[in-house]
Amino acid sequence: MAELPVPELPATLSRCSGRFTISTLLGAEEGCQGPYAPAEGPGCDSAHPTQLSGSTLCTRTFGYNTVDVVPAYEHYANSEGDAGKGRPSLADLHSILKPDPGHLCAPASDPQRSNGLPEVSSEEAEGEPGKGPVPEPVRFGWVKGVMIRCMLNIWGVILYLRLPWITAQAGIALTWLIILMSVTVTTITGLSISAISTNGKVKSGGTYFLISRSLGPELGGSIGLIFAFANAVAVAMHTVGFAETVRDLLQEHNSLIVDPTNDIRIIGVVTVTVLLGISLAGMEWEAKAQILFFLVILVSFINYLVGTVIPATAEKQSKGFFSYRADIFAQNFVPNWRGPEGSFFGLFSIFFPSATGILAGANISGDLKDPAVAIPKGTLMAIFWTTMSYLVLSATIGSCVVRDASGSLNDSVALGSPGCEGLACAFGWNFTACTQEQSCRYGLSNYYQSMSMVSGFGPLITAGIFGATLSSALACLVSAPKVFQCLCKDQLYPLIGFFGKGYGRNSEPIRGYVLTYVIAVGFILIAELNAIAPIISNFFLCSYALINFSCFHASITNSPGWRPSFRYYSKWAALFGAAISVVIMFLLTWWAALIAFGIVIFLLGYVLYKKPDVNWGSSMQASSYNMALSYSVGLSEVDEHIKNYRPQCLVLTGPPNFRPALVDFVGTFTKNLSLMLCGNVLIGPRKQKMPESCLTADGHTKWLLKRKIKAFYTDVVAEDLRSGVQMLIQAAGLGKMRPNILVLGYKRNWRTASPQSLEDYVGILHDAFDFKYGVCLMRMKEGLNVSRVMQAHADSATLTSVQQASTVFQSEQGKKTIDIYWLFDDGGLTLLIPYLLGRKKRWGKCKIRVFVGGQINRMDEERKAIVSLLSKFRLGFHEVHILPDINQKPRPEHIKRFNDLIAPFRLNDGFKDEAMVHEMKQGCPWKISDEEFDINRAKSLRQVRLNEILLDYSRDAALIAITLPIGRKGRCPSSLYMAWLETLSQDLRPPVILTRGNQENVLTFYCQ
Repeated sequence: MAELPVPELPATLSRCSGRFTISTLLGAEEGCQGPYAPAEGPGCDSAHPTQLSGSTLCTRTFGYNTVDVVPAYEHYANSEGDAGKGRPSLADLHSILKPDPGHLCAPASDPQRSNGLPEVSSEEAEGEPGKGPVPEPVRFGWVKGVMIRCMLNIWGVILYLRLPWITAQAGIALTWLIILMSVTVTTITGLSISAISTNGKVKSGGTYFLISRSLGPELGGSIGLIFAFANAVAVAMHTVGFAETVRDLLQEHNSLIVDPTNDIRIIGVVTVTVLLGISLAGMEWEAKAQILFFLVILVSFINYLVGTVIPATAEKQSKGFFSYRADIFAQNFVPNWRGPEGSFFGLFSIFFPSATGILAGANISGDLKDPAVAIPKGTLMAIFWTTMSYLVLSATIGSCVVRDASGSLNDSVALGSPGCEGLACAFGWNFTACTQEQSCRYGLSNYYQSMSMVSGFGPLITAGIFGATLSSALACLVSAPKVFQCLCKDQLYPLIGFFGKGYGRNSEPIRGYVLTYVIAVGFILIAELNAIAPIISNFFLCSYALINFSCFHASITNSPGWRPSFRYYSKWAALFGAAISVVIMFLLTWWAALIAFGIVIFLLGYVLYKKPDVNWGSSMQASSYNMALSYSVGLSEVDEHIKNYRPQCLVLTGPPNFRPALVDFVGTFTKNLSLMLCGNVLIGPRKQKMPESCLTADGHTKWLLKRKIKAFYTDVVAEDLRSGVQMLIQAAGLGKMRPNILVLGYKRNWRTASPQSLEDYVGILHDAFDFKYGVCLMRMKEGLNVSRVMQAHADSATLTSVQQASTVFQSEQGKKTIDIYWLFDDGGLTLLIPYLLGRKKRWGKCKIRVFVGGQINRMDEERKAIVSLLSKFRLGFHEVHILPDINQKPRPEHIKRFNDLIAPFRLNDGFKDEAMVHEMKQGCPWKISDEEFDINRAKSLRQVRLNEILLDYSRDAALIAITLPIGRKGRCPSSLYMAWLETLSQDLRPPVILTRGNQENVLTFYCQ
């Protein structure tokens, strides 16, 4: 730790909780003098003082003063990107400390606070001036907020109207199996929800929040939108269920309002309007309404169970109810399939929607006191109690009611009467006639209102149906806006942000409520709900599948951030739950499953295309890392092969936006093919340049992304350019994903630059060859560096994210030519790069021409040999030109121009002795001695002649690729070598790419 000497502290402040402000230690300037002012004498001196305005000191915890702070909640609680605010930086801890005068008198944190919990600011405590304190939002516990809400949403009309009928069809045994199969899926999903909701702080947004923060915005956004829509339409479905029940009651009493169809619409609209009023009144009123519905349903259950033990009246016996009988239980224990829906999976598809609704509690996660506790506990308890209610109901009603009954009091007979068939004969009733004619109106198989008939007081069952439908409608009416509000705030889709505004202490989405109301009323009035219902069910199943997959995916990626406090889950069970949810989607309605998948894929594609700027630390990011790591390690286990050679480029761009043409050129042929790494050497003292590196690296990466260049950016701090490039050459890359080509721009100012920079530049080329790199050097007539064109006053963020200079490599090239001068065999790299460039759309129309040197008397043979070789490489290069005049002497004026070019760099040592020449060379190694000039004269003339040829043949080409000449170390001074490159590429309008491989094959015509 960073220790600091401290004067003796007064007793009044000795009871510190462990932190003092930095001013306590450092003293203060005039106006801030106090008991902690430093004694006279030298203080901490630093050329770069560190500002510690928010740091504190800890004495009592460790017994000495330190800038370090003890662990505290607020260091981790801020989710706005400033997590760690209040914690000293590394520079604060290990740099030379000097007080910042602007912060010496900064107020300290409350020294009495030692519990590590977040403190409430004075603004939050007192409210705004002139106003009272801000009221606390309403928050619910696990019973009221989750368990009751989920139970109400799970219970529905199927419980009252279809479960007895399913029991008659499938028998008690298979009905229990259907219930347990359905509950298995919901229980696995409940365990997955529990795991996800306890892996960090859960905010509002419910299902959408859980999925999007686990799997990312792509899947989360698509499921959030359809889940919110499904809940809105479910409001209409449940409301219509209620309206149909009321309509039936009106019909029984001949009191229809208009007609059966319009009565449903009228009652439905009125009902959903009342539910909207309850929702707009606030979550507290909505919760009270839900408790009322819950009590009504409980009373209806108790009423039913009491009715099963009350001795049956003659009227009830005529309808098939005989109280608990072992014979009835035995007969109803086995299946008795009837009708088109009489199959196991047919009945399963009818029952399964009644097991759903487990997400109702999670959907109001923002209104829970502690979602991490409430969601797991409440959801699983709701699943348990509703499952018990289904099992008890099917077993009890299957033990009391026969499958067929006439309902006629005249069918009573004496025991043992002849001609009586069926179980009811033993109880004094003859239902043989209606059973044989299949005209029985009562019994479990025929009468949907069996629960009402069995119960002690029938209207209470009707009240239970009302409570089940209205509570489900109200839960969906609340869930849809809550989920949609979170989706709107994330701004994944256009034109929906208007509905994200919250009102009141609970940030109620009133606009979302109104939108949900409009959708519900619309479907009540015009939609064919029988057709839309299967699609809605499949939307909910999509959510189940993705929740389970989220849990599995987060577990399988082994991310250190996956640390749910709920441990009772299994990743394989979650995967099974995801798979079985998809299977059930197709079992329910295959065409609706296809529609649901189509909508999800469309919304997924939209978000993938838009690429929203969000980062939630999803498991998809963890999976990408795992895959990249696994494949990178796997590459290291395989030996390289020429067939799989890829040009992996280390591009010396400096800041990438300074040399956009160089970036675009390499990015064009490496995109989706190979590695591109933009290297930048920050020259200067490490202490000065490290902050610059940290600040600008992210901006350069964003610039590359905005330009759609698939590349990495890296920088190093070095004392000079050459040593920095040596670091990059040796350290860049990972395993087999390492650069094998060094790409750099041509040094245009070599004649006026300092001699050392000239030596460094040529030395970089030699270093690349020493490390077995290929070299690709690019020269453009207008130059590569556009930094001077940019605004000199623009900050780094502007330069890296806004400025986008256009280059020739971004435009269509048309029917021009790419001219390759394959003068020396470098392994084929000179051919490969233009070939890869020609495969891209912008360069696809260009014709590629290959030029090689040859003798005038063997032109045809040499051309055929090169054509044959190129055909074996399968590059598609068919136009080959032989240059027989490549060895001719250049024109005198061009020779003179070359001599004038190197004249300032000549030693002119012809009349000096060898020792003096050696001494001069030691002091000026870049200069050209007469001996070196003579030794390299032929090669120099070759460059002059090549330039003449290039001007003759390739003046109008789109691109010129030519083999890079190599200067031997110790024999070719840097100035002479630069003169070669200057002469070779001067006066050429097209971009010139000088390429030299590492003399190892990059092309092969063998298949193994």
